Amino acid sequence: MNQRFRITRSMQENITEQAITLEECKDYFATKPDFTYTEVFTVKGTESTMSIKGDFFMWKHEDLEIPFRLYMGDIYVAVANEAVIPKMLEISSDLRADVVEG
Repeated sequence: MNQRFRITRSMQENITEQAITLEECKDYFATKPDFTYTEVFTVKGTESTMSIKGDFFMWKHEDLEIPFRLYMGDIYVAVANEAVIPKMLEISSDLRADVVEG
């Protein structure tokens, strides 16, 4: 089972804008050549396919695409690969946010 993490500013008291906005994410991830934006994330299983609508920033790492999802002012990511951890920490630092489990 994958751990899920949240990149958030909700724990910061002295910040005027706690929510991470879609515009902020689009601007930030546009500077990252290994990320693409999509409004639908599709998961293909052996017997079915599921599509999830939302704001996803897909990280291309080797032969994997790992979704970072913006939802209600926070960015969520599951650690399915150890390479996600340093990338998640880089993003949280750049966005002046914290990382929490859940």
